Amino acid sequence: MQSHESSGRFANPAVTRSRLVLEMAYELTAEPTWLPNQARVDLRQPGGHKPWEFSLFGSDAPSAIDLVARGEVQVAIVNPAEPLALAERGIGPFAEPVPLRIITVIPSYDQFAFAVREHTGLTSLADIRDQRFPLKLSMRDRPDHSGYLIVKQVLSALGFSMEDIVAWGGEVRVHGFPPDVEAAARGEVDAIFDEAVDNWLPRALGAGLRPLPLDEPHLRSLEAVGLRRGVIAAAEYPGLERDVPTLDFSGWPVYTHASVPDPVVRVCCAALEACKDRIPWQGEGPLPLERMCVDAPDTPLTVPLHPAAEDFWRERGYLS
Repeated sequence: MQSHESSGRFANPAVTRSRLVLEMAYELTAEPTWLPNQARVDLRQPGGHKPWEFSLFGSDAPSAIDLVARGEVQVAIVNPAEPLALAERGIGPFAEPVPLRIITVIPSYDQFAFAVREHTGLTSLADIRDQRFPLKLSMRDRPDHSGYLIVKQVLSALGFSMEDIVAWGGEVRVHGFPPDVEAAARGEVDAIFDEAVDNWLPRALGAGLRPLPLDEPHLRSLEAVGLRRGVIAAAEYPGLERDVPTLDFSGWPVYTHASVPDPVVRVCCAALEACKDRIPWQGEGPLPLERMCVDAPDTPLTVPLHPAAEDFWRERGYLS
């Protein structure tokens, strides 16, 4: 059997150099002590005068949608899937509609929790507004995190904002991940609004926090702008007396602009299929491509598949 180099695939020196750089970048991002581990790859034809033609961004925040809209990036990633729906509608931080299409969705099932200390007496988010409660709120220490987009939409639908909370004498603190539940137990913060609830909610329940439910009219108004309802199930969290209606935070869509040509999208799909065995999936691998192009709770298609991606996955047998 010939090696890749001897078979000619990487015989071109320019390709070898690029492969070397990409492999080095992979090893760096896999190193736990190497903190700058978010990757953006820009590709062009060799030659200093040639423009950069294609960019892939291993992003996770809605801010990358603007780069895709402007054509600076052709392929990006976001978590959860809902910001794509807001962008397509031109809602929230998106001043005008952005026609986005999904290539694939990395499976991830998650919910968002609006958890408050029982001692506050708050039983709903509307109570914060009605009581002008000086809430000491803790949120993720990344201002571009999707949690901020979610919280702004949720509070806006109730007629107030995080700025109002501060004006009422409250404050917005930041935390890393997982959240500092002990700070809430000590009374230093009143509330934690965050996702990835299975990592911190069990401890939060033990520390006297409870997730606030979103009522049906509120949920319907949020669904109308592109957010998706979810539930924190009592069966999964001992200490909860009943299911808590909330918002979904599922899926890691790999997406592109609707105007990206079909051949480019097909090449991206083929590249993903070629490397699926080399990308760790929950410690087992390979990537479950058969699950990553269908609408499911952990792979929500909040905007349509790009037609070229849909055709590719169907031709390869991943879609029926």
